[in-house]
Amino acid sequence: MIYPKALKGNQTDTYFGTAVADPFRDLENDSEATKKWVDEEVAHSQNYLSKIPFRDEIKKQLTDIWNYEKISAPFKEGDYTYYYKNNGLQAQSVLYRTNNKTKVTEVFLDPNKFSEKGTTSLAQLSFNKKGNLAAYSISEGGSDWNKIIIIDAITKKQIDETLVDVKFSGISWQGDEGFYYSSYDKPKEGTVLSGMTDKHKVYFHKLGTKQSADQLIFGGDKTPRRYLGAGVSEDQRYLVISAANATNGNELYIKDLKNGGDFVQVNKGFDINVNFADSQGDDIFFYTDKDAPNGRLVKTTLKNPSPETWKDVIPQTDNVLGITTGGGYFFATYMIDAVDQVKQFDKNGKLIREITLPGKGSVGGFGGKKDEKELYFSFSNYIMPSTTYKFNADSGKSEVYQKPKVKFNPEDYVSEQVFYTSKDGTKVPMMINYKKGIKLDGKNPTILYAYGGFNVSIQPAFSVSNAIWMENGGVYAVPNIRGGGEYGKKWHDAGTKLQKKNVFNDFIAAGEYLQNKGYTSKDFLAISGGSNGGLLVGATMTIRPDLARVAFPAVGVLDMLRYNKFTAGAGWAYDYGTAEDSKEMFEYLKSYSPLHNVKKGVCYPSTMITTSDHDDRVVPSHSFKFGAELQENQGCDRPILVRIEKNAGHGAGRSTEQVIGESADKLSFALYEMGIKKLGK
Repeated sequence: MIYPKALKGNQTDTYFGTAVADPFRDLENDSEATKKWVDEEVAHSQNYLSKIPFRDEIKKQLTDIWNYEKISAPFKEGDYTYYYKNNGLQAQSVLYRTNNKTKVTEVFLDPNKFSEKGTTSLAQLSFNKKGNLAAYSISEGGSDWNKIIIIDAITKKQIDETLVDVKFSGISWQGDEGFYYSSYDKPKEGTVLSGMTDKHKVYFHKLGTKQSADQLIFGGDKTPRRYLGAGVSEDQRYLVISAANATNGNELYIKDLKNGGDFVQVNKGFDINVNFADSQGDDIFFYTDKDAPNGRLVKTTLKNPSPETWKDVIPQTDNVLGITTGGGYFFATYMIDAVDQVKQFDKNGKLIREITLPGKGSVGGFGGKKDEKELYFSFSNYIMPSTTYKFNADSGKSEVYQKPKVKFNPEDYVSEQVFYTSKDGTKVPMMINYKKGIKLDGKNPTILYAYGGFNVSIQPAFSVSNAIWMENGGVYAVPNIRGGGEYGKKWHDAGTKLQKKNVFNDFIAAGEYLQNKGYTSKDFLAISGGSNGGLLVGATMTIRPDLARVAFPAVGVLDMLRYNKFTAGAGWAYDYGTAEDSKEMFEYLKSYSPLHNVKKGVCYPSTMITTSDHDDRVVPSHSFKFGAELQENQGCDRPILVRIEKNAGHGAGRSTEQVIGESADKLSFALYEMGIKKLGK
C-alpha cells in the first residue's frame, strides 16, 4: 500500500545520555507540509473506506436506530422548567423551557444555530440563584478554548460582552453581580492547538464591565497551578476554590462571602483529594479519600477546617463512594464490581433508605436544589437504553419519566460479568455483551474496549453504535482494568507511573480470555480505546501485535517522552511520570511508548488511528507521528489508516453526523478487515 509521505528530519533528543530519534517532529508543527500531509491522509483513508461494500449499509443502520427522540431530565431555574431535546438526528440537542405559570413551552437555546454545520456546541450553562440571568459557554470545532455569552434569561437577549479565551472552566454566579470563571493565558498565535497551558487563573467577571477589567481572584504567577476550579455554594455563603497540579490530588481554599475575610486553606499538599459537597449554616461537608481510599463524606467548619477536625458523616466502606445532593439529602452511590447501588442519607448521616433500581447497571442524577423534592435519575446498562425516572426525595417513590423509543429489544441480548486473571494473578472484572444464540466457536467479531487510567471508571452504558455491532453478530467486551477507579485509589495507583504496564497486561489478559473461552479468536478481535485508552491500544498493539486483527487507537497519548510539552499534558504526570523525572522513569516510558516501539517489518493489526484537526487536549501530532511510523514500517499488507476529522476536537460536542460517520467507518472497517464480505455472513 502506498501511503502519503510525511516530511522526515534528523531531530534527536537526549535523555540521561541516551539519544532518541524523532524523525517526524515536523508533524508537531502547523506547517504547510503538515497541512498537505493531513489532506493526503484524509483522502487516502476515505478512498480505502469507500471500497468497503457494506459501509453505507452500516451507516444506514446506525442512522435508523439513532433516529429517536431524546429528552433529558428537567431542571428548574426561576419561573421556568428547562430540558434538552433532540428530535433524533439533529446535530446538537436543543434547550427548551416551560413557564411554570402559563405552561407555555419555547426554545431557550438552539446550538444548531451556533454554526452552519452544527460543529459549535453548548459546553455549559449556569443561572444565577434567581434564575433571571444566565451565562453559557460554547466550544467551536470541539476546542477546549471556549467563549462565554451572558444573557437576560427572561428575554434571552445578550446583555454583556462575550468573554473569550476561557479554558477548563466552570461558571459560578455570585448573586446578580457577576460570576467566577477560569482560564489560562492563551498561547501565541500559531501554537493555540499545541502550546503549553500551565498557569490557570480564576477571575471574577462583574456584569457591565470589560473582560480586561476582570479581577484576578486566585492563581497566576504567585500561586501557579495547572487546574483551578471555583464555585459558590448553593446558599451563596462560601466561595470554594480547588487547586491541583495534576489530575489527582488537590488543595482546597474557602472564603466566607457573608462574613468576609481571606481564603482559608483546608489542606496542604496534593497527596489527597478533597472536594466541597455541601454546606448548611456553619457546617461544611467534604468528600475525600484521606485515610479512605474508597472515599468518605466528612463535616467541619470554616473556623478550623483542617483534616484533623473532620468528622465522618458517611464513613468509608468496602466499595467506592460517590456523593450527590438534592432535596436536602445526600445520595451515596456505591460502585460494586463496576455496578451501582444507591443509598439516601440525611445531613446527619442517618440512612433513610436504599433505593430500588431497575436492575444491574449505571445510575446518574439525584442532584437538585435543597428545596426540590422531585428529583430525577437515569439508569442504563450495555443492553438497556438510558431511561429517566422521577423520584420523590421524601417518600422514596420513583416512576418512569422518560423511556426512549429505540428500535432495540434488550430481551434479545445478553450482558454477563466474568472475572479473569491477569499476568500477576490479579482478578479483573469484565462485561461481555452479545446477541442471544451466538456460538462460542472463536469466529465472533469482537470489540475489546477499555480505558485504564486517571481514576476513571468504565461502567455499563447503552450505545447505539454497540447495539448495531451486536445486531450484526458482534461481541462487545469491557474489562475494568487497573488505572481506573472501579476499586478506589489502590486500583488507580496500581496502573500509574512505574506500574503502568499492569494496565496493558490486564487488557492483553482480557483478549486472551475471550479467545480461550471461544468468544472470538485473534483473527476476529478488534481492540479499541480513546485518549488514555488510545495509549492503551497503541501500547498493546506494539507489545503484542499478534493479539488482535484490528486496532482503533483514538485521540491517543502516543508519544510518552514529549506528551508533557503540549497544552495541559504536564498535568498528567501523576498517572504517567515524565521522561525528565529520572533515568528509571525515562527508560520505563520509552519501553512502552507506542511511538518509540514501532519496529520495521513487524506485521501490525489493520489499524484506524482516529484524531481531529482541532484537538487541543491530546494534540493530533501524537496520532500523526504514530501513523507515519506505522505506515513506514508496517511489515505486511494490513492497512494503516489515519482518519482525521475536520472541525472537531477531543470528542465532546461533535455533531450527530460526525459521530455516526466515525462509528460507521469503524464498524465497517473492523468487519471488512476480519474477512467479512457481507453483513450477516
